[in-house]
Amino acid sequence: MFSGTIVALVTPFDKNGNVDYGKIRELVQFHLEKGTDAIIPCGTTGESPTLDDQEKLKIFETVCKAAQNKLPVIAGTGNYDTRHSIEMTQLAKEIGAAGALVITPYYNKPTQEGLFRHFMEVVEKTNFPLVIYNVPGRTGVNILPATVERLAEHPKIVAIKEASANLGQISEIHKRVGESLDILSGDDGLTLPILSVGGKGVVSVTANIVPHKVKEMVAAFSAGDFRRALELHHWLEGLNRVLFIETNPIPIKTAMNLMGFNVGDFRLPLCEMSADNLQQLSAVLGEYQLTGDGA
Repeated sequence: MFSGTIVALVTPFDKNGNVDYGKIRELVQFHLEKGTDAIIPCGTTGESPTLDDQEKLKIFETVCKAAQNKLPVIAGTGNYDTRHSIEMTQLAKEIGAAGALVITPYYNKPTQEGLFRHFMEVVEKTNFPLVIYNVPGRTGVNILPATVERLAEHPKIVAIKEASANLGQISEIHKRVGESLDILSGDDGLTLPILSVGGKGVVSVTANIVPHKVKEMVAAFSAGDFRRALELHHWLEGLNRVLFIETNPIPIKTAMNLMGFNVGDFRLPLCEMSADNLQQLSAVLGEYQLTGDGA
């Protein structure tokens, strides 16, 4: 249901630290023009833990209206509380999103059975397409292939964003679920390897600045042009590395500001890059000739 290049959208803030909804509309227009396949507001890259419910709902509404039904909006609705995840998913559905990104609950570290029940409760109470988001480096819990296989039996659990960086695990998921669940790369640097073991696309941070290149790589692989896909993988490597030299989304928002997108600062506890890393980021953007041409 969801495949190709899906951008994990940053949340822009104005000079007072408020959500800049006008800038969000500009960013959505940028992705419409560049051919991005779908868009995720209020994910990790969107600094979701620092957004309150009303901000998230207004962001969902703003993105859905700006997208004009021309690309799917997958709303980041999940958190560590199943009841709250249900509430936010239902509201996103009513606003007009095409699906919801629901993260494995963080901090409370549920068992595999708890994870299974969490996602089943959300999908059964909302009857809405869900993308499971597995990112154990941030949540402290890893959803295992056997659990994913159980969840994939539900027709409304349509995809998994896999950010475990474990190719063996991702390969096993595909072996177990086949085409009943779309596997999406959650690591920009591993998108091509993940495609090679059954992936159908990527939820990309890098696509915030070069969506056309990420899209071209995924499309080349899907078309069987593996040589071109590998060329683009190598072309993207330098960007993918530098955009993760500090905690996401610090480098990507900094890069966007350097490029002229003007997406503002961060909300604490995130803060500006160190001077050394900023210099490195600026140098790489210069090498890629990515300066001053933002939305």
